[in-house]
Order: sequence, then structure tokens, then C-alpha cells
Amino acid sequence: MTDLYAVTDLRLSLPDMTRKPAFGSAPMIDILHGLSFTIGKGEVLGIVGGSGSGKSTLGRVLVRLLEPTGGQVLFDGQDISHLNEDAIRPLRRRFQMIFQDPMSSLNPRRKVGGIIAGPLKLHGFDRISERVDAALDQVGLSRRFRDRYPHELSGGQRQRVGIARAIAIEPEFILADEIVSGLDVSSQAQVLALLSDLVRDLGLTLAFISHDLSVIRRLCTRVMVLHQGLIVEHRDTDALFNAPKADYTRELLDAIPLPDPDQVWV
Repeated sequence: MTDLYAVTDLRLSLPDMTRKPAFGSAPMIDILHGLSFTIGKGEVLGIVGGSGSGKSTLGRVLVRLLEPTGGQVLFDGQDISHLNEDAIRPLRRRFQMIFQDPMSSLNPRRKVGGIIAGPLKLHGFDRISERVDAALDQVGLSRRFRDRYPHELSGGQRQRVGIARAIAIEPEFILADEIVSGLDVSSQAQVLALLSDLVRDLGLTLAFISHDLSVIRRLCTRVMVLHQGLIVEHRDTDALFNAPKADYTRELLDAIPLPDPDQVWV
């Protein structure tokens, strides 16, 4: 498998705003501690860990919403670690992010059609209207949703709009950050099935961030477990679930709630 991402000795420090003095700069706090890993083309990588593990911060480095303090991030062989905004802009079409809370990431004043069309216009696509309709079709929303506002949609529908906006510009890589954590069980299952279909049909590479290993197991081919900014385990999904090596991984597995016998997953 060819690597889409190759990450070496990745480090990140950020200002600790909880300790900022009245005058001067806030002290720096180390968030990521020398992470090295790869993501293969077509892979579905689960990034899991508890609150404060660094998983969402790592995701933002991968799509260069944050610049690493040290180390190297190669995207399809190109070092994107410290590219300035002018240099990174042409690459942003190739990697996209779907956010946890669609109500905060979708412009409440814009209709769905305009939300999906925005990145298409930004990146210079033609036939915008056709591409918006195609994206809606791909995520299982009818074209009548073009004229609805985010507040008129259910949580699952809003998340589908976020997915449609991401795939409309035909990226190679998508980072999904806790995108089913606020959904009911049925909507979670539907979104996970949709993502699985899109990975297969569009040839996407996907990194899926979650604190919930039961969700990771349903979708991902490999799992990377983070704890306090360190990788404690990085293995194929079945191997990790059947024989976890790290104590922290076992703690996460032990925390998975028992399934409700009356709940049917689809």
C-alpha cells in the first residue's frame, strides 16, 4: 500500500492560556510528543483516545490547521509541515475536514446549496449547480434540501451536509473529527455506513477521530491509540480488539458499554 501520509517525530506545543500572566506571553505546553506513523492510500485509520489525549490536535496538524513545532508531515511525498498559507492553499482541495458540531461549522445564514457551493467556487470548479446536486445524491439527501437552512435539518442531516461539502471538491483525504458523537445510535450507524460506502466508491483515504472504540471498530481498518500526546498502540483493528497490548487500550476497551439487547444496528 502506498502511503498518503508519512509523519515523523511530530511535535507540537501550544500556549497554555489557563496560565497566561497579566503581562507577557503564556507558557508553552507540549501537546504531541514525537509521533511517527503512516496512513496508506485508501486506508481508514481510527484515531482514538480520551479527553486531552491530543487526537483532535493531531487531526488539525494533518490538514494544516495547526503548524507543528517540530518533525515532518509528508502528504503524498510533499513536506507540508511549515508551508505558508499561499503555498498550502492549492493543497487544501486535496484534504478536507468534517467537524464534530455541524451547527457551528455550517453557516446558519446560508442555505444548504450555498454551503456546498462555497468550496467549489473557492477552488475554481465549473458546473457548480450540477456538482452540488451530485454531492447531495452521494450523501443520500434529495435535491429539495438545497433550499433549506441548517436549523431546519436534523443532526444526522446536518452532518450529511458537512460530508457533502467535503466530498464535493473531490479530495483524496478526509479527516472526520468526532462526527457521530452527538447523534443517536440509529443516525450514528447510518453515517458510519455512508462513510464506508464513500471510501469504497470514491477511493478516499479517511482518518476518523473518536473517543469511542465501538464506533472505531465498525469503520476502521487500523487503529492508533493516543494517550497524553503519545502513540501507545497502532495496529490492525481486529488484532487490537482481540489482543490489545497496551494497558491504556485495555482500559478503553473495558469502558465500552454493553450493547442494549433491544437496540438493532443497521
